[in-house]
Amino acid sequence: MSSFDLTVFSGYRRFLQASAGALLPLEAALVEAGVARIFPDWPERTRSQAIAMDLEWLDRDAQSTVSVAPMTPSGVLGTMYVLEGSRLGAKFLLKTVADSADPRVAGATAYLSHGTGKRLWQSFLSRLQGEESCDEDEVIEAAQAAFAAFELAADRV
Repeated sequence: MSSFDLTVFSGYRRFLQASAGALLPLEAALVEAGVARIFPDWPERTRSQAIAMDLEWLDRDAQSTVSVAPMTPSGVLGTMYVLEGSRLGAKFLLKTVADSADPRVAGATAYLSHGTGKRLWQSFLSRLQGEESCDEDEVIEAAQAAFAAFELAADRV
């Protein structure tokens, strides 16, 4: 993902396409696995609509480009670790995008700014630390699979 130039239209659009390529199937798999039972605030966390809005602003459709395996409850935690953790990096990327001279780029920040001002990472960590019945190996495997999904999606753009 670091190879995309987020200050120019084509680079930022490709970044969002790659991000959507992994985010959409990961979030769909989370829903299928019952993420809302583990995270009742799931509607506040999901970013599929935000990235679709940004891509529409940039004249592209958000599309899944990778396949994601069904998840166990422990897999949900591992995947959520990656997705919620990505918000931390998004804060820094948002600064770069906001400084773009291209108003199309600077205007497409729903995905990167999603959840700003909320304590989503902290509440995720509290939930993760309070989970006693998870399989730690499955959590780690799911996190690695989520990272791999983003890498594969970036390679396909």
